[in-house]
Amino acid sequence: MQNTENRKPENKKAENRKPRFEKRPAKVDDGLDKKLVEVNRVTKVVKGGRTMRFAALVVVGDRHGKIGMGTGKAAEVPSAIEKATQAAKKNMITVALDGQTIPHDIIGRYGKSSVKLLPSTEGSGVIAGGSVRPVVELCGIKDITAKVYGSRSKINCVRATFDGLSKLQTAETIAKLRGKTVEEIR
Repeated sequence: MQNTENRKPENKKAENRKPRFEKRPAKVDDGLDKKLVEVNRVTKVVKGGRTMRFAALVVVGDRHGKIGMGTGKAAEVPSAIEKATQAAKKNMITVALDGQTIPHDIIGRYGKSSVKLLPSTEGSGVIAGGSVRPVVELCGIKDITAKVYGSRSKINCVRATFDGLSKLQTAETIAKLRGKTVEEIR
């Protein structure tokens, strides 16, 4: 019998070869929740026929005042969702909250869509329809009333909601801008 411990490899290249597959690191959970708002099938008519692609709208948020939205297009639904998620993480904004509601009422506009956001008393819950609800929930707002006017297209409603949420200001920031105390403003 031949001793296998002292055997040299017959091929020196085999000694330096990488394994056939490497373990990839698991995706790091960054504390963000995501919701798929809409998936559209988009067709483009070309000389050879129709090419179908998918457009996805995704909203991500940490439920503590940070939120982002993104859209992505791809030939398959999962890759469109992944592109939209990456775009949403890049477009994060911080929302001024007053406990579990918003500090004041505001109207957000985008295109022909308008979204009116009103603060509600504690325990009233999220009274918002359609595509406004996932944005508000992922932001961490528990008590709010919302109404959509004009166009009800999901992308425009989400962007109008983002416009309204980005315009919110707390009493402290308004007092600081005016050079007064919070008690003088209220």
